[in-house]
Amino acid sequence: MIEFQGKLEAFEFNHWQYHIPISDEISTQMMDEKHRRVLVWIKGQGPFHMALMKSKDYWYVLVNQELRNRFNLNEGSSFTVNIARDLSEYGHEMPEELQVLMDQDEEGTLYFKSLTPGKQRMMVYTVTKVKNPESRMKKALAIIHHLKLAKGKLDYKQLNELIKYYNNL
Repeated sequence: MIEFQGKLEAFEFNHWQYHIPISDEISTQMMDEKHRRVLVWIKGQGPFHMALMKSKDYWYVLVNQELRNRFNLNEGSSFTVNIARDLSEYGHEMPEELQVLMDQDEEGTLYFKSLTPGKQRMMVYTVTKVKNPESRMKKALAIIHHLKLAKGKLDYKQLNELIKYYNNL
């Protein structure tokens, strides 16, 4: 893990503007040719799963509004940042509810494993971001059901309909 003084900066050209620049020296230690996922601690709290991104001039991690509000970060503010390689399989912690379903459903697991790493990460995050365990289970059920129905091809409209259906059970 590497600790440094981070500074919140903003790009002027897009919606995803707030970020923490990461030096080349640090970024090269955090990634290889296939992996750019990192764990970030802000002001000693975390970890937060993030990805190293590249602008024309430097590497950075995005800082969303929730984190800016939580840590009272304003453009130009300086704060302690710790960063480490994210060695998790999906770039997020696997939620127990989704893991239990995958342990029990070989077909659903095969379809899940056939998704690209980014789509797997998104499916894991879709379940992880829900705080209520019952709702996480419903989302996980909807995802596995959808993957089996669609033979592993994600159809977001259909998936959202299944999530609504499971939420109303």
